[in-house]
Amino acid sequence: MHTQSLEIKKHFRGLKDPRRRHCRRHRLLDIVVIAICAVTGGADNWEEIAAFGRRHESWFRRYLSLPNGIPAHDTFARVFSRLDPQVFQRCLRDWLLAFGNVLRCEHIAIDGKTLCGSARETKGIGPLHLVSAWASANHLILGQVAVEGKSNEITAIPRLLELLQTKGAVVTIDAMGCQKEIAAKIRARGCHYVLAVKDNQPNLLTDIQESLVRGDETDYAGMAHDRYESKTRNGHGREEKRSCDVLYDLSGIRNQEAWSGLRAIGMCYTERTIHGETTGEARYFIASQKKSARYYATVCRKHWGIENNLHWQMDVSFGEDANRTAERRAAENLTLVRRAAQTLIKRDPQKGGIKCKRRQAGWDLKYLEELLIRPTHSGKV
Repeated sequence: MHTQSLEIKKHFRGLKDPRRRHCRRHRLLDIVVIAICAVTGGADNWEEIAAFGRRHESWFRRYLSLPNGIPAHDTFARVFSRLDPQVFQRCLRDWLLAFGNVLRCEHIAIDGKTLCGSARETKGIGPLHLVSAWASANHLILGQVAVEGKSNEITAIPRLLELLQTKGAVVTIDAMGCQKEIAAKIRARGCHYVLAVKDNQPNLLTDIQESLVRGDETDYAGMAHDRYESKTRNGHGREEKRSCDVLYDLSGIRNQEAWSGLRAIGMCYTERTIHGETTGEARYFIASQKKSARYYATVCRKHWGIENNLHWQMDVSFGEDANRTAERRAAENLTLVRRAAQTLIKRDPQKGGIKCKRRQAGWDLKYLEELLIRPTHSGKV
């Protein structure tokens, strides 16, 4: 089975080779495939990627031509530092969507993460900050934009929304993304929004709080309203009570027409009791759909899944914060490879953590093949 039978090939046709033609000793697709396989199999940097390739060269030759063997680590670093991240992520996304048999994404969480190891203080270079669009149900990155610091997320989100091809999905963003222009952009892209509201929108926050207090005092008499409550308890002295109040009466919201498609406001409240000590937290939001309180309670919880299922996993299972890649494009492209590897691993129905499965993929190439094979009758990789 050669590269012609690898479905990855057709999805990477639009990825331009950034090298001069006479300097190309290794095929671009070979470099990309080796990197994806190596990172899935436990490699965390360019040296480890090249070492993985050398150790398993005979296996790679079953699928790749490798006219001049396995590239050196500096070749990987040089090529990935020149690849266009926007084009590269589109190729990865289309490939993963295709073999993952994903027809549509119902929920997209947008959030940022700082690559701590990419900073070089002696050179006056701060850490790179990435804003990602995450399909929560599919564990798939739909888009990613790099900026020089968390404060630039507001300018990055509209650029990120331009990358999204999904219509009809609900997009959730934390308070930094609660901007009128962003709400309008989401609706213009054919999606709906749930935006967290905090002190960066003081008038909106006050109006939501006062509307809910007024409704609570009158038992929401004459006000279109819905409420959902749930309770969970585990065996370690922890109990959680959750409630979500949604108000469809927007008469208390000033300048509501400035928020494109605004249909509901609400609050999710969580009360946690751990070993007899109780704490509570309220989160406020605005939304563009007239959905039930249970729906919004679920969507708001899903949004924070990007912290546990993406950001936390990148640091714990892929050592992302410890990675010292400083060159901007190389760092951004390497994060895209990590996220693709995570998507491959999350598709595996077997029990076990991501870090453990990465090691298994490095030890057992048959298992690595299973992660790359499409779940169809064609058996194509």
